[in-house]
Amino acid sequence: MTYAITQTCCSDATCVAVCPVNCIHPTPEEREFGSTEMLHIDPATCIDCGACADACPVDAIFPVDSLSAADAGYAAVNAAYFADKEPPAQAPGPNFHTWGAPTFERSLPSDFAPIRVAVVGTGPAGMYAAEDLLLHTNAEVTLVDRLPVAGGLIRYGVAPDHPATKKVGDTFARFHTHPRVRMRLGVEVGKDVTAEELAAHHDAVVYAVGASTDRRLGVPGEELPGSVSATAFVSWYNAHPECAPDAIGLTGAERVVVVGNGNVALDVARILVMDPETLAGTDIADHALAALRASRVREVVLLGRRGPEDAAYTASELLALTHLPGVRLVVDDHDPRTGEAINGAGPREKAALLRDLAREAVDWTHPPSETGERRIVLRFHSAPVALAGEGAVRAARVTEGPGEREIPAGLVLRAVGYRGVPVPGLPFDEATGTVPHDRGRVAGMPGTYVVGWIKRGPSGGIGANRTCAAETVGTLLADAVAGALPAPSRTPQAFRRLARGRGAEVVDARGLAAIDRAERTRGRETGRPRVKLATVADLVAAARGRRPRRPI
Repeated sequence: MTYAITQTCCSDATCVAVCPVNCIHPTPEEREFGSTEMLHIDPATCIDCGACADACPVDAIFPVDSLSAADAGYAAVNAAYFADKEPPAQAPGPNFHTWGAPTFERSLPSDFAPIRVAVVGTGPAGMYAAEDLLLHTNAEVTLVDRLPVAGGLIRYGVAPDHPATKKVGDTFARFHTHPRVRMRLGVEVGKDVTAEELAAHHDAVVYAVGASTDRRLGVPGEELPGSVSATAFVSWYNAHPECAPDAIGLTGAERVVVVGNGNVALDVARILVMDPETLAGTDIADHALAALRASRVREVVLLGRRGPEDAAYTASELLALTHLPGVRLVVDDHDPRTGEAINGAGPREKAALLRDLAREAVDWTHPPSETGERRIVLRFHSAPVALAGEGAVRAARVTEGPGEREIPAGLVLRAVGYRGVPVPGLPFDEATGTVPHDRGRVAGMPGTYVVGWIKRGPSGGIGANRTCAAETVGTLLADAVAGALPAPSRTPQAFRRLARGRGAEVVDARGLAAIDRAERTRGRETGRPRVKLATVADLVAAARGRRPRRPI
């Protein structure tokens, strides 16, 4: 029996470090690491020790013979990765694995005074940076977030039906109460305090603020009501306090067009058509669950400008979509290039996963309710040219061969990528939506660093932030040893007083724990893991020990 890595792989390589036979690839030392969609276990080398499954922070690794029907395909995905590769050289000895010499690239001399580092952002990038600092040095870390609750992408970006992926948040949460950590949640840099003031209280500041807005389509009608960013839709169903419960309207929409075919597009399509009662056992926002229960959406069309061979979604997410109960997955056969790409795809190509799906020339003149089924239509070689409607979106006009056609829809979601926004006080590259840097060091600002999507752009999943953080922390520590960090003029304790003096509702680790208890208590009352508090006021009230408003 061998093990296989499944859909929720976070690619942070924790499993690689514990494997005694070097059967998990690509490793962080290999060129493909960070560019593959997931890690893979070689079935020819695996010795069934289970160390990887024990170490996995997101419960993505299982014995092949225990995989469910929906996950059985991942055994083939793992094996296919090694099909045309030379087996790694085996070392003699009981481990069959040549362990490299220990390195301490990210460390400070033992007699070095503790440095004080602020990390702005408590999502994966910020927490990997904090973890690196706390585990490898004696640094004191201040965690800052503009929201009064920690989590970032884990809390507000991961789909509610992916609870295993959210488990990486438990790994990060153990650092919230670390003795060398101070939490200052509910403080926004650029509003409550300036970047200069934050720097004055710390030796260094690491910005991990992500990419919080979306890219635009640039087509006529994009501003019509009923044209919404996938960013807003994801925030809506994840109870983000900056997204109002009524921000998304599903009333009357039977068909939804999603522009894009990355993982976010697949997420929103899946949430729109899956059985709401399945979502009722998750931490989805109460208002979203109520809207989905009342929804008439029966069909979601995913528009891809290019062909299936160039689709942006990962093979693991597409494979999961093919097993969605009660939902039929269809390939729109309007363009012959689509079928040619699917038929000619090799075993390691994503297009091959579409080979067993139905291919149909879809008749868009009929409403989805006529068929009585729920389905997702993958339409490749088609791009939006305009959104039509008077007062609200009525249809999406898209390319079809040399011409165009209209696809009637009551809602259009654009899922064509995220984009970073400027941080007041920091330089910003408008072309890339990132902060200019050199290995994480912000240009022209000694003691200031970036990590995550604001550093490298919106690419890579949760685990990609681990190697990204290692580079930034390595740069920071090298600067510390070289004496290049400016000395702070104020204490970290004074920072809290400054923020509160500006009117910020500062939440610390004790307040965060109170929020967690309140949400879990609400969840137990309804048979759910938690019921998220969906407004800043309710989050702050819970942090202060006051009773939040009850869920509707």
